Amino acid sequence: MTDLSHPDLEALGGYIGDCHRCPLGSTRTRLVFGVGDPGARLVFVGEAPGRNEDLKGEPFVGAAGKLLDELLGSIGLRRTEVYIANVLKCRPPNNRDPLPEEIATCTPFLAEQLRLIDPVVVATLGNFATRYMLHTDAPISSLRGRLYQVDGRQVVPIFHPAAALYSPDKRDVLFDDFKRLRVVLDRALG
Repeated sequence: MTDLSHPDLEALGGYIGDCHRCPLGSTRTRLVFGVGDPGARLVFVGEAPGRNEDLKGEPFVGAAGKLLDELLGSIGLRRTEVYIANVLKCRPPNNRDPLPEEIATCTPFLAEQLRLIDPVVVATLGNFATRYMLHTDAPISSLRGRLYQVDGRQVVPIFHPAAALYSPDKRDVLFDDFKRLRVVLDRALG
């Protein structure tokens, strides 16, 4: 799977198919490929599908998704104008953290999505997406609020919207991070 190259997202989705390359294929309901504009200049990368996403087959459709929509609206964007994907395409049981072997199996698909979409800005939502994109073990709390360059793209680490559902004090931080994200996107698009 190291030479993963497809002409478009539809072909990649067909290649992934009803994936059972790791044990998560046997425990999930639906594979969650990603949604949005295939030519988006801004891509959001989350961690893994949750219960609602697993049932619907679409990323960020639960409470965190509603907050994500609100955050997008606060900077004048709609979900249809961006692309949203996850590090993992399948829900880990009981929403546990992704395991290293699951990440290793699934991230080539994410890398191919990013290659095909070719965004100028990637916003990572939470620890696992940020660690993958920045090739680090540092926690999101020490990385958010800064801008990074990776493979010619600007990467903006942001707390996962779910963090604000469990820690309401992070809500204002999220809105501030999205304001910064808007500035980064505007500058990148010139």
